[in-house]
Amino acid sequence: MDFLNTIQDKGKRNDCFEIVKIMKQATKAEPNMWGSSIVGFGSFHYKGASGREGDWMLTGFSPRKQNITL
Repeated sequence: MDFLNTIQDKGKRNDCFEIVKIMKQATKAEPNMWGSSIVGFGSFHYKGASGREGDWMLTGFSPRKQNITL
């Protein structure tokens, strides 16, 4: 929530808080920061054909300068 409170545009900030409510309800997961600007919900472990493994969010969003990216 601290990250979202830094968004200067009031409309975009309010939209982000609404997205948090929707995604929490849909995923039954709490929001977590993934990097410095992505708000993610839930996680899963993946292993690619190359053998590379990692963890990633089930869904998320990022309030970019011009648009909110889902």
